[in-house]
Amino acid sequence: MRAIQLAKAALYAGAKLLMNRRGVARVDRVVLAGAFGSFISPYHAMLLGLIPDCDLDNVTAVGNAAGDGARLALLNRGLRLKAARLARWAEHVSTPLDPAFQDEFVAALGIPHARDAFPALAGSLPEAPSDGTKPRRARVRQKAGTAT
Repeated sequence: MRAIQLAKAALYAGAKLLMNRRGVARVDRVVLAGAFGSFISPYHAMLLGLIPDCDLDNVTAVGNAAGDGARLALLNRGLRLKAARLARWAEHVSTPLDPAFQDEFVAALGIPHARDAFPALAGSLPEAPSDGTKPRRARVRQKAGTAT
C-alpha cells in the first residue's frame, strides 16, 4: 500500500506542476498509458488521487502507447520524421527539481487527496467539515485478547 501511495503522490504532484506551469486549473481529459493505466478503472484512479479531477467520461486508457509509437515509427518513415519534429518541439520539465514539488507531493499522499477538490467524485468522498478542520477517521476498538 505504501508503494502505491508514494507512486500516486509522485504522479499527481507531477501532473499538478505541469498544470501550474501552463496556467491550467482543471484538465479536460486524462489519457492513461501503460499496463497499469490499462487495467485501473478511471473512477478508481481518480478516487485514489492518481489523476487530476476531470469528467470521468474523458478518462481513457491507450494501452502500451510507447511500444505502439515505437512500432509505428519503425514501420513508417513519415511518422518517424513527424516524431523527430515533435521531439524537437517538446520541452523537458524535471518536475522533482521544481521548488513546489515537495509541497504538492506531500499534499498528494493522502487518500483521498488532502488539498484538491474532486467535483467529478461528488458523493464518493467524505465531506470536509465546514469548520476547516480535517475529517476524523473512526477508530476501531479492539476487544481484549484479539489480534488485528
